[in-house]
Amino acid sequence: MTAQLIDGKAIAQDVRANVAAAVKALPGQPTLAVILVGEDPASQVYVNSKIKQTEECGMRSLHRVLPADSTQYAVEKEIDALNQDPEVDGILLQLPLPKGLDADAAIEKISPDKDVDGLTETSAGRLVLGKPGLRPCTPSGCVILAKRALGDDLSGKHVVVVGRSILVGKPAALLFLAENCTVTIAHSRTKDLPATCREADILVPAVGRPLMIKGDWVKPGATVIDVGINRIDAPEKGEGKTRLVGDADFSECVESAAHITPVPGGVGPMTIACLLQNTVLAACARRGWEIPAGL
Repeated sequence: MTAQLIDGKAIAQDVRANVAAAVKALPGQPTLAVILVGEDPASQVYVNSKIKQTEECGMRSLHRVLPADSTQYAVEKEIDALNQDPEVDGILLQLPLPKGLDADAAIEKISPDKDVDGLTETSAGRLVLGKPGLRPCTPSGCVILAKRALGDDLSGKHVVVVGRSILVGKPAALLFLAENCTVTIAHSRTKDLPATCREADILVPAVGRPLMIKGDWVKPGATVIDVGINRIDAPEKGEGKTRLVGDADFSECVESAAHITPVPGGVGPMTIACLLQNTVLAACARRGWEIPAGL
């Protein structure tokens, strides 16, 4: 058996198309503000991609660039200005921040109603309590991908999330729990981790360890949603070359699973798509607009 690929690029395109259709139906134009501190090349690429996709969906984009030597006060002052701006619906602080800056403290300054990354303590509390709010983008993308593979009703599926980070592991577990799944959170200290993984109907590796999940860790017929994005040496491509791999050993897991996300091209594209969706939801909640069908 060879697994069917879950095409994150195509599914993200569908989500973005739904967002664009929703924006056209709104009485006004949602606005996403992105703050970039410093000149990290990878962050610049991510920010440019977010700006481009925001505008392609018919939304307004604000781009705030602060110098790498900015103080904590300067970063938080910029966030506060955007909090106060009635035209701004979503605020995204591009991570990582330059050394010496406290990202957690800065994120906490973002108004929860504009927290389109779903990272503030208030957003996390709303998720835990099952109250309405903005959900973290990457975990939300994982749920959408699982539904595309298995259908909208995930009730009773056993989900094993490998990783307990506040960015992905914990919120992913809570989001799958909200879908009536039975959820296990596993991690590096889990006793007999391979055996725990083999119990999963849906396996979500999210630990940042390249090729950690082996083929015999995957129950035959399971669905693998691989969150890991790791860069490893690729001497076969030439000296000094690298390639991207997931936390799952794709070449092995593809032989056991029924469905699997590739890396790249799986979970990654869903993150920005869910960010755009969150911006529309934030705009509707803030402005009293009815949420358009399809979101």
